[in-house]
Amino acid sequence: MTEQQQQPANGDLSQATATVSPVFPAQLSGSLATPPERTLVDILLDTAQRFPDASALDDGHQSLSYAQLLAAVRAKARELHFAGLGAGDKIGVRIPSGTNHLYVSILAILMVGAAYVPVDADDPEERARLVFGEARVAGTLRGAGEVVTEGQRPLPFPAPRLPGPDDDAWVIFTSGSTGTPKGVAVQHRSSAAFVDAEARLFLTEDPIGPQDRVLAGLSVAFDASCEEMWLAWRHGACLVPAPRALVRTGMDLGPWLISHGITVVSTVPTLAALWPVESLESVRLLIFGGEACPPDLTERLAVEGREVWNTYGPTEATVVACAAKLGGPGPIRIGLPLDGWDLAVVDANALPVGEGEIGELIIGGVGLARYLDPAKDAEKYAPMPSLGWTRAYRSGDLVRYEAEGLVFQGRADEQVKLGGRRIELGEIDAALQSLPDVAGAAATVQTTAAGNQILVGYLAPAGGRDLDLAAARELLGQSLPAPLIPLLTVVDSLPTKTSGKVDRHALPWPLPGAGAADAAAAPLNLPDDAAWIVEQWSAVLGGAVSNLDADFFAYGGGSLAAAQLVSALRVRYPTITVADIYATPRVGALIDTARQSLPEGGAGPAPERTVRRTARKSQVFQTLMGVPLHLLVGMRWLTYLMAANNLLSSLAGFTAAPTVSWWWVGASWLVFVSPAGRMLISIAAARLLLRKVVPGTYPRSGRVHLRLWLAEQIQDLAGAVSLASAPWVPYYARALGAKIGNNVQLHSLPPVTGLLSLGSGCNIEPEVDLSGWWIDGDIVHIGGIHIGPGATVGARSTLMPGATIGAGAQVEPGSAVLGKVKSGQLVAGSPAERRGKAKHSWPDTPPEHPLIGRLWFAGFATASAVLALIPYISAAAAAVVVFGFIRGSESLTAALPQLLLSLPPAALAWFLSNLVLILLTTRLLGVGLAEGYYRVRSRIGWQAWATERVLDLARDLLFPLYASLFTPVWLRLLGARIGKNVEASTVLLIPKMTTVGEGAFLADDTMVASYELDGGWLRIAPAKIGKRSFLGNSGMTAAGRNVPKNSLVAVLSATPAKAKSGTSWLGSPPVRLRRTAIASDDTRTYQPPLRLKIARALWELCRFVPVVATVAIAAGVFLAFDWLATVFNYGIAAILGGVVILLAGAVAAGSAVVAKWLLVGRIRPGEHPLWSSFIWRNEVVDTFIEMVSAPWFARAATGTPALVWWLRALGARIGAGTWCESYWLPEADLVTLGRNSTVNRGCVVQTHLFHDRVMSIDTVTLDDGATMGPHGVILPQARIGKGGTVGPASLVMRGETVPAATYWMGNPVSPWGGPAVPAPKPK
Repeated sequence: MTEQQQQPANGDLSQATATVSPVFPAQLSGSLATPPERTLVDILLDTAQRFPDASALDDGHQSLSYAQLLAAVRAKARELHFAGLGAGDKIGVRIPSGTNHLYVSILAILMVGAAYVPVDADDPEERARLVFGEARVAGTLRGAGEVVTEGQRPLPFPAPRLPGPDDDAWVIFTSGSTGTPKGVAVQHRSSAAFVDAEARLFLTEDPIGPQDRVLAGLSVAFDASCEEMWLAWRHGACLVPAPRALVRTGMDLGPWLISHGITVVSTVPTLAALWPVESLESVRLLIFGGEACPPDLTERLAVEGREVWNTYGPTEATVVACAAKLGGPGPIRIGLPLDGWDLAVVDANALPVGEGEIGELIIGGVGLARYLDPAKDAEKYAPMPSLGWTRAYRSGDLVRYEAEGLVFQGRADEQVKLGGRRIELGEIDAALQSLPDVAGAAATVQTTAAGNQILVGYLAPAGGRDLDLAAARELLGQSLPAPLIPLLTVVDSLPTKTSGKVDRHALPWPLPGAGAADAAAAPLNLPDDAAWIVEQWSAVLGGAVSNLDADFFAYGGGSLAAAQLVSALRVRYPTITVADIYATPRVGALIDTARQSLPEGGAGPAPERTVRRTARKSQVFQTLMGVPLHLLVGMRWLTYLMAANNLLSSLAGFTAAPTVSWWWVGASWLVFVSPAGRMLISIAAARLLLRKVVPGTYPRSGRVHLRLWLAEQIQDLAGAVSLASAPWVPYYARALGAKIGNNVQLHSLPPVTGLLSLGSGCNIEPEVDLSGWWIDGDIVHIGGIHIGPGATVGARSTLMPGATIGAGAQVEPGSAVLGKVKSGQLVAGSPAERRGKAKHSWPDTPPEHPLIGRLWFAGFATASAVLALIPYISAAAAAVVVFGFIRGSESLTAALPQLLLSLPPAALAWFLSNLVLILLTTRLLGVGLAEGYYRVRSRIGWQAWATERVLDLARDLLFPLYASLFTPVWLRLLGARIGKNVEASTVLLIPKMTTVGEGAFLADDTMVASYELDGGWLRIAPAKIGKRSFLGNSGMTAAGRNVPKNSLVAVLSATPAKAKSGTSWLGSPPVRLRRTAIASDDTRTYQPPLRLKIARALWELCRFVPVVATVAIAAGVFLAFDWLATVFNYGIAAILGGVVILLAGAVAAGSAVVAKWLLVGRIRPGEHPLWSSFIWRNEVVDTFIEMVSAPWFARAATGTPALVWWLRALGARIGAGTWCESYWLPEADLVTLGRNSTVNRGCVVQTHLFHDRVMSIDTVTLDDGATMGPHGVILPQARIGKGGTVGPASLVMRGETVPAATYWMGNPVSPWGGPAVPAPKPK
């Protein structure tokens, strides 16, 4: 300790030599960071200079900019000046809340250098006289703002000036223990320091600014109102006064907050608890202060995209002395000091306490105010020698000192003695406020008529709900000793003081029927494990359990609540599932299910799993391989260019066009464009790269994995399998090494590994994943797949490595097969489970003659090649338009200006040609289609197959048509029966077989009335979606099935064979789902007005822009190759082809990023009705992604660092070492992929749901090392814990949490043993 520290504050060294007292440093000091000295008027003038035209004040009747506000303030200041009021005076303010005039008057008082003394307009006249008398005001501003002065004063004010740092800014009166209010004066030095210190604290990444609107709802007689005002005026935001009566009603404030666009709120927890959560959806900064903050309120309101702070500070220390950001783990803290404030926690001897100990909070620093009463000031601000402070404020509050932040313990002077026990009322308050369904609560000691003192707890229910007092007493028994559990009673609201704090003296007494609560039913007597489950049940639903027959859904539970309850229960019961909630909704049965889910001996220690990052050298390799890989694409474009230049030179007089022998053109076409050439490139690469690769496990990003990735890339970039080559797929599979029997119907892509065996007569429907590999953490699993003779695998199924399907077995659509399926079995689900005996229902007819089969195959191949010409014919139509512009030029490069002008009409010609060709083709293919069984190799069989393939092509070429106002018209033109007001996205269907009822909704990638294969036969049958029904993303309604009216089939789910109207279904196979419809405004969902239809149509016309963009990129590629061929030669152009295509991909990727940030910006959690501009703008961005970025970049970038960089640019938070194979992150801002995580092929990180025509969007998180298996979907608010794995074809429910380092699989997910293979070391 230094000599200077030991000196008394007055510097009297003679006294120091007599007695030297030790001086201890304050535990928490902020004095060294005190903001520069200035006044509130300086702050206002600075803000007005920076934002003169921004809105500063808006009471709903008049909106004032900062320039206008300053003019109004100066005008009012002149009025005060001429009334003889000015610097050094105290001026009373008693003007009704909710008006601009109140705040203009306050600022005018500050402007003349006076201090304002506020009294709430609702307070009694007696209090106003008392306050104004104690403050010795020189004048008052009342009612409409008239100035009333006290006594004779020189007119005008003799020495006008602006305030200085030492002038008082305000005098606010607080309640005194004797009943006499205490006046507290705060200087400009302190108040300005407070404003500047808070500016350093809140929203540092995206500070408050002119775009924000701050609620002014607190009485100006409460010092927290100063925080409201200056949160706005320090940053150029707009202060929006609300009538205090509206604020106090709570629920009525909700629509007001939304309609007034409030984004910043400072309030007391008692008031915030009365507000519905949805009323704060636009609020990004929420500040609590003035009283203890209940934990449940924090959990409810501290959500992604919103900062929530708990502040503490007495009036005597300038509003706020310390603050803590809420939403993290640990207790509710009051935090650390603001810059400029010093905090110390001392014991009864005025000595600082140690870490974790409780003491009185002492405040020092720039924020110290003063009492108007000198005696009171000397008492409460007496020196604190043990700290070396000449002035210190004794708060009277007890806190626990922790270096991480102080924890409030209650008032030292709110202790009462009851039955010989000292009781801290703040502790009782906190316990009461933590009860479910309680909006506000307070405890006090009351005296009965017989003179006995009893402890009474007053509960104000949330949202008008009924409170079960017996259950509440039971819950209190878990946190309070029995003597501290009060008699409970329900009140409509809690009486409050002007400050917003509870007025304990005004709580009702005596109580009507005070004994009624004790006569309630006896509380449940449960063992600890069951009581804990009941506690989680109650916490999720917000209602107490009165008996074990309480039904989860009868108490308001739905799919989200079920997922949340399951996530809570998994802390102790890690294998509990959402399906368990639906199967055992009664709480008593759920307790038994949870107990039975535990292994013998109980749950073991939490598992741990370390996932290695994707190797950096592998990422470098992938990036460098981009150039040679894209040569395959470049050569196709170069072939088209060579042919075009030859034609232009010979037929159109393009004398400068570089030409080449038609033999070279033919050779290039044969190798790089023809179906046979593309297949041969893929076959050669796969056989070379994957030789000696056998089933097993390999390191992610190791040599084997990279060889596998490279073979897949070559197959995709070469375009090995297309509409033209589809009939040849079985031969392609054989060439890759697969064993293919006779009469096999293979309508899906075979694996590049060649590890596939298909028995004679087996049937593989479309979109079946036969890849035979997947990534789990840092391991790649590769295995063979065997499908026996006569077996059938349904559409969109996933066969895992090592899967074996026995002879004659059937796998239902959308299933995921692990291990072996026995012969003759019917399996369904994810993971696939036995559902009975396979039912083969094809007609009993003689087998087809082999010659007939060969003839039909030849017809198939020829017709498919003709259908594959659709994009080429459309491109030719666009080329004709371009030629009309560039005719007469010497070369393509020379015609650049004309070429640019031709792009929009060429894009229109290309798009319309695709539309007309696909429409005519589909209508022709629909001729003669009728319900029934047909041989696959027959006219009807080919027509059904070709219809799906053409319409699958349409989803790419005509993407702007989908999810639009024109979609129902388009589907009708194709031949489907579509009702009014239908919304449909990228549905895949057989139009002739499809009926969609009025008001139905078909989400992304749905499949309706798809054909079914079995025994060489194809079945088609009608499918119907009922009125106002919903088919979720990737949902399927098979041939012959119907979704009843007002029903729902959820994400990744199948329509059941039988269902009643108004039911909801989830999973594969589907199970009944109990849910609650979202209440919404019909004008924004089902019945929009004409103006919204026009607005939506205009936004949808903007989808043509990405069509032009993709045509422009194609033209740019042509021009680049033409320039290279002209300046150098076609050989150089070929060598540099990969570079050209990569540059085109970069432009395409960038276009979506620019569109996203320009049209949508940062996306935050919330809800948006269908008929709102956010949805329409978002769809335009989706069109950029699917029409521009996907074909030119994203699909080719799977698994590469480039895809990760692009997703980050779109807003996703992706950690280092992540392997991502999917670009389907619809709202990328809300996605977090932790370090070393894995997203396998076909996954959808689904950050939105669209039930009841309301889009609900929220975050999705994969923690470090987490894995999403192939074709999985994870819904909003869901999380996969660190090192956790969700297997293939699985659905993680909304709000669900997968525990760390565990394996889950299914639709919805349930515990899974996992591959259980140790990770090999990287090679």
